[in-house]
Amino acid sequence: MNLEKYKFYKDKIAFNFLAKTPKNAMEIINILDGNVFIGILSNQFKTVEEGIKYIKNYQKEAPTANISIGLGGGDPNQWKVAAKIAGEVNPAHVNQVFPTAGFTKGYLKAKGFDDTIVNALIGPTGEPGKVKISTGPNSSRNKSGIVDVDTAILMLKDIGIDSIKFYNIHGDSCLEEVKKLAEACARNGFPIIEPTGGITKENIINIIKTCLDAGCEKVIPHIYSYAINKKTGLTDINIVYDIYSEVKKLL
Repeated sequence: MNLEKYKFYKDKIAFNFLAKTPKNAMEIINILDGNVFIGILSNQFKTVEEGIKYIKNYQKEAPTANISIGLGGGDPNQWKVAAKIAGEVNPAHVNQVFPTAGFTKGYLKAKGFDDTIVNALIGPTGEPGKVKISTGPNSSRNKSGIVDVDTAILMLKDIGIDSIKFYNIHGDSCLEEVKKLAEACARNGFPIIEPTGGITKENIINIIKTCLDAGCEKVIPHIYSYAINKKTGLTDINIVYDIYSEVKKLL
């Protein structure tokens, strides 16, 4: 994994925004100086083939976009669709659930895609230091699957995963849980944390600062619905600008 291939603001922060069109993506990329992954959700496609065709065309029209293939609301049933699309388009980033992340990483490496960041989705439990790893299509139906943060991180290291997605954090309502997970990342040499869910201009600094103060190497906050214009479906570039301005005050 060559993380230097991707731009992070001050070598620490990269954003993840949706972009409805390639033009919207290029506007976001320009505002953020390239420190961004552009999310495309796999659940918008009826078939894998449709997704592959769409993203290949998107890549032609937005050639500098680091594409992030998403599940869509963390839907575990989309994991295979996201993986299959990724295996044909060589994205920069793929969202996965905890149980399927290792398969996806190996699948992409077998395809020759060594530098794709594959994350693994885990969930908060209400108890700092404990996380839910049963986030797969079958395991998510079970209420168990709760482990301590170090165990979760070390299991991901065992299978070659470099990034952990913490969803749904509901903005800054569970910062202590974010802190404990970020500390575990730092303690175990795990490079990336991706806080997701309810992030806004008003709370993003608290979230990022919590991760960095805990010693986390890199943070990829996902800002989705908050930044989308409800009438056009486009990500509002003014909101993107405002969020970037807030982060620049921190670093």
